[in-house]
Amino acid sequence: MSIIYEISRAAIILPLIFFYTCVAIGQLLLSFIKNPFSILGIFDFRRGPIFKAPPPKWNDEELGTHGFLSLSNVNVHYVSIGDKNKPLMLFVHGFPECWYSWRFQIVEFCKNYRVVAFDQRGYSLSSKFTDKKFFTIEKLSADVSEVIQTLGYKDCVLVGHDWGGAVAWNTAINYPQLVSKLIIMNCPHPTVFSKYLRSHFSQLRKSWYMFFFQMPYIPEWIYSFNKFKIFTRLFNSHFGVRRENMTSDDIDVYRYAFSQPGGTTGPINYYRANFHRSPAKLPKNILKMPVLIIWGMQDAFLNHEMAAECSKYVNNLLIKYIEDATHFVQLDRPEIVNNIMWQFLK
Repeated sequence: MSIIYEISRAAIILPLIFFYTCVAIGQLLLSFIKNPFSILGIFDFRRGPIFKAPPPKWNDEELGTHGFLSLSNVNVHYVSIGDKNKPLMLFVHGFPECWYSWRFQIVEFCKNYRVVAFDQRGYSLSSKFTDKKFFTIEKLSADVSEVIQTLGYKDCVLVGHDWGGAVAWNTAINYPQLVSKLIIMNCPHPTVFSKYLRSHFSQLRKSWYMFFFQMPYIPEWIYSFNKFKIFTRLFNSHFGVRRENMTSDDIDVYRYAFSQPGGTTGPINYYRANFHRSPAKLPKNILKMPVLIIWGMQDAFLNHEMAAECSKYVNNLLIKYIEDATHFVQLDRPEIVNNIMWQFLK
């Protein structure tokens, strides 16, 4: 039965990978036609960082101090602020982001919590790996469990967005004793997403980039094209972040993070390592800790209907929708997100 499943899966997936790769290359060629000299930017990732020093916003003292944690098989970069004797609030970023995506929440919650936002493996200044086997969801959630314990805590309020949300879900599933409360932003439960992707064409269409990322090398080239100009196009688009919350100086932080040697392959390997996950391995146990889902309704990548489906796997679930927020909800509508979080945490 598993062989039949894999054959039928390949018959569907391989054409999609080819199709979306052709679309991406076509867009790249169009950019070349408009600006022939810009094609040289595609090789910037081979020459190492494009910044001689971290951009100013990277070292914003209001956001805390930088440090590194040595885990079992990886070193992770993190930023922390707040009294170490207070409860831990741990933030896990998504794709294509870094610790800086939590800047509005770091400032908001540091008076009541010890706030820590870390760069996941493969990102920014954290350890890099070229082989996708180092980016399975099991390894990513194990990293979070080690971060919590290495910081000296028995549990934490765990907050995740996008891929960070997927990692946070799996951490709560695999290490429930380490998560007192779980806050997820624009990311469905892993079992919900897997089932929904297979049964709803609208979500399959929105997930086109996941198929494209299965190609070797080409996604990295396109991301590094024209000195990572893609971050400006993404964050300043209608499905990105409001301009007042994402200036060119803010975008430089992401460009700096991804321009580190190997800084594009690791994040894209998240999709490569977990794309072929068998349905038999999807979690079915019920979470008992309080869970909050915050969902920006203008999400261009994930259908909001999946949020309600998560109730099948959570005993105590609260869902809050923000009508005019995008996928990057914590950046796009930080005041509303922070208020919802406070209400949940009381």
